[in-house]
Amino acid sequence: MILANATLVLPQETLSGSLTLKDGVIAEITPGAAVPAGAIDCGGDYLAPGLVELHTDNLERHIEPRPGVDWPHAAAILAHDAELASCGITTVFDAMRVGSIPRGKGRYTKYARELSRELLALRERDALKISHFLHLRAEVCSETLAEELAEFGPEDRVGLVSLMDHTPGQRQFRDISKLEQYVKSKRGMSDQEFVDHVAHLKALRDQYGDHHEAVTVSEAARFGAVLASHDDTTTEQVAVSAEHGIRLAEFPTTVEAAEACRAHDIKVMMGAPNLIRGGSHSGNVAAAELADLDLLDIVSSDYVPAALLLAAVKLGGMWDDMARGMATVTRTPALAAGLTDRGEIAPGKRADLIQFRMTEGAPALRAVWARGARVS
Repeated sequence: MILANATLVLPQETLSGSLTLKDGVIAEITPGAAVPAGAIDCGGDYLAPGLVELHTDNLERHIEPRPGVDWPHAAAILAHDAELASCGITTVFDAMRVGSIPRGKGRYTKYARELSRELLALRERDALKISHFLHLRAEVCSETLAEELAEFGPEDRVGLVSLMDHTPGQRQFRDISKLEQYVKSKRGMSDQEFVDHVAHLKALRDQYGDHHEAVTVSEAARFGAVLASHDDTTTEQVAVSAEHGIRLAEFPTTVEAAEACRAHDIKVMMGAPNLIRGGSHSGNVAAAELADLDLLDIVSSDYVPAALLLAAVKLGGMWDDMARGMATVTRTPALAAGLTDRGEIAPGKRADLIQFRMTEGAPALRAVWARGARVS
C-alpha cells in the first residue's frame, strides 16, 4: 500500500512525500507530491506516527463509568480500545491501580489482576485494534500493594510501573483543600468522614509506605518494566527517584522538580489537559510553563484521550516546530518505554500511522492505521 501526497512528520522535520507499507511496516519513504497509480492520495494532509500513550485513566473510566457502577469488563475494554484508535492512539499503556484500601468510606478495592487477564485474553484473540501494554500504578499509601504486585509476572506485558504516593499534604495534594474538593464530590464524604479519611491515609503511609516503595522498585525489575516516578515536587524527591533508577517522571508538580529531572536525565511527562486548559486542576505547575522553559519531553492524555493529538499540535505551534511537537506523543514516549520499533516514520518501523488536517486550528483525524491495517 502506498500513502501519497502527504505532509510527512519525520523525527526532525516535515516534508511532502509518500510512504510505501509492506507486511505491517514502513518499507520506503519517497519525497515529492506525486500520486502513483493505485496509491491513496492524502491530499496534502499530515501523515504522522501513531500516538504512544503512557498514562491514561480511560480504561478505569470505562469499567466504572460512575462511582459504584461496575460495567461488564469485556465490553468496557473493547469500547476503550475503539475510542483510543479513533483518537489516533496506536500504542497504549493501560493504567491500572495496584494497592487497595479495603475498608472505610474512602476504600478502594482490588481489580487490576482480573481486569488485566481479560485484557490479555482479548489481545490473544486478536480482538483489539491497537497495541496494549500494562501500566501498574503502584499506590504506596495502601494496605495490599505487595500482595497485588506479587500476582503479576514477566509474561503479563507490564511495560511501566509508576510509584504513586497520594498521602495528603504532599506531592499532588500539597493543598489539602484540592483533595477535599475532589474526594467529597466523588465519594460523597461529610466533613468528619474526610478528616477521618486523611488521618487513615497518613497512618497507612507511616505503616506501609517505605516497605511498599522498596517492593515496587524490586517488582518492576522482576517484570522487566520501566519504573516511573509520579508527582515529584522537590529536588530531594527527584534525587530519590534517580537513586531508584527512574528515567521517567510523570507530572512533576513544580519547576524545581522538573529542573532536577533534567539534571538527572529523567524525562518529564505532563498531561495534555493541563496544557490545553492552561493549568493544573490541582493547582500545580502548568505544562505550558515547562514547555516554555524547555523542560517538557512527553505528553500524556491522562483523562481525555482526544487531548493527546491536540496537545502535540499545540506544542508544535508554541515551538514553531510540528515535528518536535509530535515527538512528545510518538518517538519520545516510545523510547522512554523501551519500544524501538515504533514512534517514528522511518523504514523498518511499524506502520502505525495517523492522517490529519488542520480545521479551525484543531487537528481533524482522517484515518488511523495500526501495523498497516486501517483501524479508524
